[in-house]
Amino acid sequence: MMWPFYLMALVAIISTIRVVTNTNPVHALLSLIVSLLAVAGIFMIVGAPFAGALEIIVYAGAIMVLFVFVVMMLNLGRHTVEQERKWLTSETWAVPALMSFLLGLTLVWMLSGEYTTAGHVLGREVIGPKAVGQALFTHYLLLVEIAAMLLLAALVAAFHLGKREPSATEGQE
Repeated sequence: MMWPFYLMALVAIISTIRVVTNTNPVHALLSLIVSLLAVAGIFMIVGAPFAGALEIIVYAGAIMVLFVFVVMMLNLGRHTVEQERKWLTSETWAVPALMSFLLGLTLVWMLSGEYTTAGHVLGREVIGPKAVGQALFTHYLLLVEIAAMLLLAALVAAFHLGKREPSATEGQE
């Protein structure tokens, strides 16, 4: 059956559109997480459970941790807490809750059905971590190294852009 794939794809598309069109960054982030979970479900449906697990761990998990750190660093204050309380209404949470419910429904259906057997849903074979590692570090080694250098350059640039110089008054205290 193809309906789980199409349902996950529909959830991913709707959630991604909400990420782009939403003006509140908190709500856009919640829609992004739902979209990433839907993409992870698509990976699992097509026979790539390792890629799906990496999608959840790296992207959805890392984005959540990053968001928590940003909120902790901003220390927004009382005015922002009141504004956030006004935004957190049931109408705001309706669409992300519906999308999450659809993802959960598909997951429960797949776990209770014949999809947990050794058969493959849409892919010809299950791609495990060994096959991914062999592909990344043989055929695509140059691309992996270039991506690592770009990430290192981005990390160094973010450090230098975010570094604050100590002011003269801080040194006298």
